[in-house]
Amino acid sequence: MHAIWTGAIGFGLVNIPIKLYSATRESSLDLDMLDKNGHANIRYARINANSGKEVPWANIVKGYKLNDEYVVLTDDDFEKVSPKKSKMIDINEFVKGTEIDSAFYDTPYYLAPTKGGEKAYVLLREALKQSGKVAIGAFVQKMRFAEEIRDYEDLDIPKSIAVKPAELKMAQSLINQLTAKKFSMAKYKDTYDDELMKIINAKAKGKKITQPKFKLIHNKSKDLMAQLKASLDTKTTVKKAS
Repeated sequence: MHAIWTGAIGFGLVNIPIKLYSATRESSLDLDMLDKNGHANIRYARINANSGKEVPWANIVKGYKLNDEYVVLTDDDFEKVSPKKSKMIDINEFVKGTEIDSAFYDTPYYLAPTKGGEKAYVLLREALKQSGKVAIGAFVQKMRFAEEIRDYEDLDIPKSIAVKPAELKMAQSLINQLTAKKFSMAKYKDTYDDELMKIINAKAKGKKITQPKFKLIHNKSKDLMAQLKASLDTKTTVKKAS
């Protein structure tokens, strides 16, 4: 199965390196558009509105019209919107699954750990099982037909890694500390367009946009307990300060 994204889950101060996989496949038939006279395939052309000539894909760029002028955006510009968002799924809170209205569900994905993240992945998985809660981050789910769901057995998900009772207890404490008293979807906002507009306006003014740096930290298994404890200490300090 081909991974569509590589990054990490942020569980307190613990980074769990993962790969993201699409959990579904389209079940509809792949129908072609044909000319009814002779059944030739219909080809979609990219036509230059000024010259009337076809434009090859290599010459296609994306742009936003600002003050009657186009600001051209590159792949780097989209990365600059938020390098952390593009590499990290931060867990914001934990709630009971029944608290989430199904109207908010979108597309389902599988998350599998990459090298170095196996133990932390298993720890979070087992802690979630025991708590009966779900983590709220950047991805939610959408209902699908059974035949559209891919088999997760193809993923390299660890099954035999032992988790110490003390580690599991500490993970449970962190989940309880991050558990919302009452879940509210209203506090989650899509800020992507606002951040992209800042880059568009800056480019329009001729400003140079620097690429923010984001370093993904791969945790060592022996540091896991210390990182969980530090996560709890950090949350406690923030709570006291507030």
